[in-house]
Amino acid sequence: MQIFELQGEVRNDLGKKATAALRTAGRVPCVLYGGKENIHFSVLEKDLQKLLYTPIVYIVKLNIGGTSCESVMREIQFHPVSDRVLHMDFYQIDEAKPVTMEVPVKLHGFAEGVQAGGKLSLVVRKLKVRALPSSLPGEIDIDVTNLGLGKSVKVKDLSFDTFEIVNAKDVVIAQIKLTRAARAAAQEAK
Repeated sequence: MQIFELQGEVRNDLGKKATAALRTAGRVPCVLYGGKENIHFSVLEKDLQKLLYTPIVYIVKLNIGGTSCESVMREIQFHPVSDRVLHMDFYQIDEAKPVTMEVPVKLHGFAEGVQAGGKLSLVVRKLKVRALPSSLPGEIDIDVTNLGLGKSVKVKDLSFDTFEIVNAKDVVIAQIKLTRAARAAAQEAK
């Protein structure tokens, strides 16, 4: 898992006027949970671009007023019209406690069903994973080479040593759908 460093300033004024002034100045109000006490801070909005608009999942190393800690993003609130970031929540991680977070799914291989005329469909783009912070994967890599026509990969088909997938066991991750051409070829073969 990759680490993203982010600088923050502690904020003492927590009202509506103070947060509106922060947003006008190009800053985003944030809260860090999970420590001894919650820490209210703000970060520059432009510093968040590489963190938010990427498929990569990061462990965020926060530097707030000279104090450094590792965390994960919990929640992001966007403005409904302009899509600007309004607020972010972070959760402080501890190496001894497992963390649950969403990790992107990446498929590799040339599926047998695609070779036979089917279409590969990625149904779930992210899966919830529980693991110790040092064992969190950057992405879940799934081999679809042996996936035939009409077949699918479900959560119950996957097992990993270092982390556990929290999603329901019957969730379909990827499947090979029959195209019209493949159906017509199958009908002619009968």
